[in-house]
Amino acid sequence: MISADLKNTNKAKWREPLAYRMMPETLADFIGQRHILAEGKMLRRMITADRLSSIILFGPPGVGKTSIARVIANSTSSNFQQLNAVTSGVADIKRVISDTENPILTPGGRTVLFIDEIHRFNKAQQDALLPSVENGRLILIGATTENPFFQVNKALISRSTVFQLFPLTESEIVDVMRRSLSNKERGLGELAVSIDDETLLMVASLSGGDARIALNGLELAAITTPVNEDGSVTITRETILDSMQKKIARYDRAGEEHYDNTSAMIKSMRGSDPDAAVFYLARALQGGEDLSFLGRRITICAAEDVGLANPQILTLALGAWQAALMVGMPEARIIYSQAVIAVATSPKSNRAYLAIDKALADLEQRDTGAVPFHIRNAPADGMKDLGYGEGYKYDHDFPSGISGQTFLPDEILGTIYYEPSESGYEKKIADWMRQVDDLRQQLHSNVDKYINQSDLI
Repeated sequence: MISADLKNTNKAKWREPLAYRMMPETLADFIGQRHILAEGKMLRRMITADRLSSIILFGPPGVGKTSIARVIANSTSSNFQQLNAVTSGVADIKRVISDTENPILTPGGRTVLFIDEIHRFNKAQQDALLPSVENGRLILIGATTENPFFQVNKALISRSTVFQLFPLTESEIVDVMRRSLSNKERGLGELAVSIDDETLLMVASLSGGDARIALNGLELAAITTPVNEDGSVTITRETILDSMQKKIARYDRAGEEHYDNTSAMIKSMRGSDPDAAVFYLARALQGGEDLSFLGRRITICAAEDVGLANPQILTLALGAWQAALMVGMPEARIIYSQAVIAVATSPKSNRAYLAIDKALADLEQRDTGAVPFHIRNAPADGMKDLGYGEGYKYDHDFPSGISGQTFLPDEILGTIYYEPSESGYEKKIADWMRQVDDLRQQLHSNVDKYINQSDLI
């Protein structure tokens, strides 16, 4: 445990989590997000020149959104205010605007307003920001873990530059931890922590790109480990595993991860990669994804991407959906794994999907005519007198069940919507359709021959 002397001299310090204490104060302190903060990048130029315009930072937790706001607060000459959307409302926004318009309180006439969790603001709260953001009195810095294009007012988006932040790499997480271990003022330097490179790398791996998780796990391990005789603290792999419990999976079933992960699973099945498909399925299941949603997406993929190349896959997917709902978790994972692998490893064809879309497009864009009279239904005698059903040929009365009659309206006669591929079972369909075309041509040829002979008579 921490020595009594150290506790007494640093009581205030240890009340704040290590991740909070180690937040960077300048750009030189910042680790990660080089795509927006490296030398010459736009956001870095904006900060160093103190020529900020409204920005929105979005990315997962622990990647530096609040840290960037803190760096800006320490470097800007403008008035800086901070609100948290969870605890603030329109009245707080109006107060900041009123203070900004007061030349005594804000001589510069501008306020940099940092709003954490901005996606938590409702439409009215976000609308209250618009006039002041529009005229430049408020320079908005919004931070959100949700995709702002879904969650933030489009008017605010159009007046802001959106920067996406990504999970830190393992090497960046290690750098963050090393800095905290050597910093005696704000970090763990006074504890003389001893930890090997392999263990640091394990912490980075377990953190999932979240510096906050890594630092807080490191701190918990450090302050709960007995002090050695020489006054140092040795952190082992076992201590870290006990302190961090398990790796944190990045998945939010109500946010962007929900859509990104689902897209990845579907595209992996479509691309015939069962390993990737199972991985994204596992990620969704571990994140608590709705079983019915997963079943629906697997079934759609079976119809859209496998189609008639393997018609049985649709039945298998539908059965998996029903079975998963009946048995629930954890056994549903086995059922969905079977379905996802089956879809991924099956021959593929999207020809049925293309066919219906082409037909729907024709209905919107062309004159497609009316249903031909010979294939109309005639449930009443009067309708037969009008020609309904007249001339219809019962296909089963002809060899191979092909009468040779046409079915499309005259306006689109000859249009091909379904073109079977040469993949899987659909190759058999293609072969059969070629036979059908040959039979129709023979029938038409015989009819033409009969008509020509009748003309001669």
